[in-house]
Amino acid sequence: MFDLSLPKLLVLAVIALVVFGPNELPKIAAQAGRALRDLRQIAESAKKDLRDGLGPEFADFEIEDLNPRRLVHKHLFGDPDVTDPQGAGEVRQGNRPHGQEPGDHNRREVPR
Repeated sequence: MFDLSLPKLLVLAVIALVVFGPNELPKIAAQAGRALRDLRQIAESAKKDLRDGLGPEFADFEIEDLNPRRLVHKHLFGDPDVTDPQGAGEVRQGNRPHGQEPGDHNRREVPR
């Protein structure tokens, strides 16, 4: 989602240090950490409430299946690991949609 590498994080840290100063930066970092922890707890409790509300007939329901990319891949190609960026857009042998053969030049690939 956010392509943050080590050099980018260091630049952000230096900018934060200049903007907020060395005295305020630890307080702001602690507040950001608490806010992130609270946000994760809210998301987890919402997932739990949704699962409880759906009842036992949806016990095998995965919240992640609501992601449109995962839904399309699951129904077209089985249940691949769409978090794998290398294999997410590839059509694998034996999992081709109906009417497509290996030499079919009209094949449309699923966008990433």
